[in-house]
Amino acid sequence: MRTSVVFVGGPHRRDPRPGDHPGLVGLRADHVVAVDSGLHLAHAHGWRVDLVVGDMDSVRPGSLSDAVAAGARVERHPADKDATDLELALDGLLADGPQRVVVIGADAGRMDHLVGGLLTLCAPRFAPLGLRAWLGGALVVPVHRSERIAGRPGQQLSILPVHGAADGVRTEGLRWPLQGERLEPGTSRGVSNELVAEFAEVSVAAGCVAVVVPEEEQ
Repeated sequence: MRTSVVFVGGPHRRDPRPGDHPGLVGLRADHVVAVDSGLHLAHAHGWRVDLVVGDMDSVRPGSLSDAVAAGARVERHPADKDATDLELALDGLLADGPQRVVVIGADAGRMDHLVGGLLTLCAPRFAPLGLRAWLGGALVVPVHRSERIAGRPGQQLSILPVHGAADGVRTEGLRWPLQGERLEPGTSRGVSNELVAEFAEVSVAAGCVAVVVPEEEQ
């Protein structure tokens, strides 16, 4: 299956260095997308970009010119629009058909951007993208059907219902299992669970949950 990587801009808690991002270790991509100033993040990690998407309000003109000279295509959108640059980038990938998408984004900055980005990543229409998102060093996995999350015994994770209630939530490999439960929006039932194996299996019968593995537990 095709793999795409999406670099998203925004402030980070520490300067990125090539080779030190847990989401990029050993990763091979068929297509690399930068969302506006995500181009800077891609370059900081030593990745060449195939496509730059956004209104270009935060990308440095010199960096954009260098990317174009290296073969990148630019998809420019107006500043006055009804979708974020991330949503536009994911919509473009969705049009290319089912694939695996890894999002590399920021772990700091405006709270509304972080929450809005999380809700976008978990939108039902993006289920065919098989999303994995790294916000800084924290891993976010939207689960629309079933997902396996790699980790280690003792590692913490949380299971959060998004976009409404999640029904029939089941887990394996966790200290406190969920056995076909209904998680209502706002519940803390799935917060701070713990792996007891090298993998956690999380599935839902209906709805969506976001599995969040905090950075300090990576």
